Amino acid sequence: MSDTIFLYDTALRDGAQAEGVSFSVADKLKIARRLDEFGIHFIEGGWPGSNPKDEEFFAAAQRENWRNSQLCAFSMTRRAGISPQDDPNLQTIVAANTPVVTLVGKTWDFHVREALRVPLDENLRMIESSVAWVKSQGRRVFFDAEHFFDGYRANPDYALQVLGAAASGGAEFLVLCDTNGGSMPHFVAQATREIREKLGVAVGIHTHNDCDLGVANALAAVEAGATQVQGVINGFGERCGNCNLTSVIANLTLKLGYNSLPLEKVKNLTSLSHFVAEVANMAPDERQPFVGRSCFAHKGGMHVDAVQKAGGAAYEHIDPTSVGNERRILVSEYSGTSNVREVASDLGVELPKGSPEAAAILREVKRLENQGYEFESAEASFHLLVQRALGREQKLFELLGARIINELRPGLEEWITEATLKIRAGERIMHTVAEGDGPVHALDNALRLALREAYPALDGIRLTDFKVRVVNTGEGTAARVRVLIESADDHSSWSTVGVSPNVIEASWLALTEALEYGLTR
Repeated sequence: MSDTIFLYDTALRDGAQAEGVSFSVADKLKIARRLDEFGIHFIEGGWPGSNPKDEEFFAAAQRENWRNSQLCAFSMTRRAGISPQDDPNLQTIVAANTPVVTLVGKTWDFHVREALRVPLDENLRMIESSVAWVKSQGRRVFFDAEHFFDGYRANPDYALQVLGAAASGGAEFLVLCDTNGGSMPHFVAQATREIREKLGVAVGIHTHNDCDLGVANALAAVEAGATQVQGVINGFGERCGNCNLTSVIANLTLKLGYNSLPLEKVKNLTSLSHFVAEVANMAPDERQPFVGRSCFAHKGGMHVDAVQKAGGAAYEHIDPTSVGNERRILVSEYSGTSNVREVASDLGVELPKGSPEAAAILREVKRLENQGYEFESAEASFHLLVQRALGREQKLFELLGARIINELRPGLEEWITEATLKIRAGERIMHTVAEGDGPVHALDNALRLALREAYPALDGIRLTDFKVRVVNTGEGTAARVRVLIESADDHSSWSTVGVSPNVIEASWLALTEALEYGLTR
């Protein structure tokens, strides 16, 4: 199939309505530049006139060199009782000087009567005259038919009249919006097909994800004749979010064979997804289809064995590299020796099939995971486990004694934590004391103080994240806790894990392994 499906990203306007998302002008420009580089056909920059930030964005955008994308400004149709040229919203959107203007209008008669409070005929005139005037100013015009599917279900004749008015005004695309996100794919396909047949104009689709069907509804509309898909990279937006354009792109190009983007561009999909999430200050969804870190992760021993024998096709629906992702083999109590050998190989340790060492490592993994350890997200701890099992561990130091004091001193509002350590490194025994913002920080400072002379590379290793989780909640405050520490230097990052009923001991185990791995790798 070679039909072109045009991609329209509305992250900078619709996506910005997601709870917890707030873009600066610089953020919006960063995302727009990356979308342009990736090849998205249309980028909706915002609603000029609705807030100073969007006005500043469109002013800055005029100084950019957009190579692949066309910038779109969004606004509503004129207000009732005035001409388009006298409407402040339309004046502002034309002044934004974008090649494309997207106008939204009411399609559901219920909304026209109860929200707009205007006669149904006046709404039709508002739509047609607004589209025609903006088009006369030299802009391409797309019409977003708000609440189309609800309106078409309730009063199909009037919904058709709304679309007809927009088409008569010169709208290039009539975009059918599932604004409430409550429509089912079969109805979306049926309605889209009927609109194409009755009006014979280019149709787009704009869906929301309130029933977890945003992508399914968009693909159903495309199969029924829609040639533009509006959505958001990663799918964030108001309520449950917008249609996830990331999944739409992968499905259109890799599954359905549409000509929406070159396959070479699609290979950058994972990095684009992570970039947008980072700028939006949202943690990437590890289970997001196609681009999530867990998408091509294999944990069960039977699965891993099949992947090793038959390749990814055994348990992967696409080649991970086609979307810029990668296969990951996990080690856990559900693993077999195939998992152990695969992960060990990635760490530079080759273990033959059927080797007693692989079996011994697997037994140790299962023993530790029964205590609460988890090695899926602690690859550095697994690496050290393998080294210990093979007798290759480089023991950098030995703990001879430790003491931690938490004290609230008179006149101070914050607790002071002091850690005392007695450490043997080689032939030397060191006794150090250090303060910190809590026991883990104090232990880290005391340990570095003891080891810095012997291992100056410690200065380049830093702790970047610290997570604690209760393992066996039924034990209450006596429960074991799992501590996961993420560390990094200037070249890479790694994770380690510790488990104990004592949160300080669990933290110490994870902390010392983090430093040990960083120094020996």
